[in-house]
Amino acid sequence: MTILGGFGKGRGGSPSKDAKEGTAKGGGIPYVTEREFEREVLRSELPVVMQFTADWCQPCKAIAPEVEAFAHEYADKVKVVRIDVDKAPIIAQQLRVQSVPTFMLVAEGQVRDAVVGPMRRKKLQEFVEPFLPRAAGALKPAEAAQLLSARAIVPIDTRDPVAFGRAHLPGAVNIPLETLEARVADLDRLPGQPVVYCRSGDKTKELSERLAQRGMPVAFLEGGLLAWEAEGRPIQR
Repeated sequence: MTILGGFGKGRGGSPSKDAKEGTAKGGGIPYVTEREFEREVLRSELPVVMQFTADWCQPCKAIAPEVEAFAHEYADKVKVVRIDVDKAPIIAQQLRVQSVPTFMLVAEGQVRDAVVGPMRRKKLQEFVEPFLPRAAGALKPAEAAQLLSARAIVPIDTRDPVAFGRAHLPGAVNIPLETLEARVADLDRLPGQPVVYCRSGDKTKELSERLAQRGMPVAFLEGGLLAWEAEGRPIQR
């Protein structure tokens, strides 16, 4: 859905009085008015999560701490704004908002997704994830599973041997993290492209970045073993 223009084109400079007051009222999340909509939402370089709300909306108040925690966590990746449907009726009408709370995600000037009803922190994370820039070499569990099925990759489990023995991805090779950088040459001898993983994905993401800086890019599994198991994918024990 393309959002039509007409909301204060070309406005810039300091935030308006409405925006400043709205920020305080929103617990750190700014309220966007019709005058500011184009600048703050349509022209944003980051994806924008809009929460349509109203002073009388009790479910909006109930989820406010979780929305604010999400906004803080994703501050460098996503812009989060609130729009009061009583004070910005033109926006609500054009976007066919019929109840609050309603959440919409805007990227590159278009509404990419919308959810009617309360959304807590975890659901908001899932809501924005498909629209966030991905780290170089990142593979989602579904992507890794497809490549593994085609025997195009070899999972490299970077945990300690005891943890590896308890559970690992099918066909995985165990090379502990602290030894892997010294054994990068071993990866070239594998019968497929190596994909490193750890328990949660954080350590192997950092490893992948370090190796890429040295001119030796290696893919990694986003979310690690936890994400793989969370999707119900097969595990060897």
